[in-house]
Amino acid sequence: MRYDDEPVFKRSKWGTNQYYYNPGNPVGRALIVITLIFAATMLILMANRAGPFKPEPAPTPWKPPAYDYQWPPPSSTPMP
Repeated sequence: MRYDDEPVFKRSKWGTNQYYYNPGNPVGRALIVITLIFAATMLILMANRAGPFKPEPAPTPWKPPAYDYQWPPPSSTPMP
């Protein structure tokens, strides 16, 4: 097979220690497609503020408990 000698990653020609996916290798080509799909999905989620980018729900305002006291209080009633 002609892809046997092709590496998955190739060194950049800029002289730094950077590597890129090799489109001549099927695994490298698959990694390019997967990376593009992942990046596009994240950008769409960020634009729509969905998924992990969904904002926190607004806190509900505090309301005091309902008035449910009895009169006379139970502690002041005579014991039988």
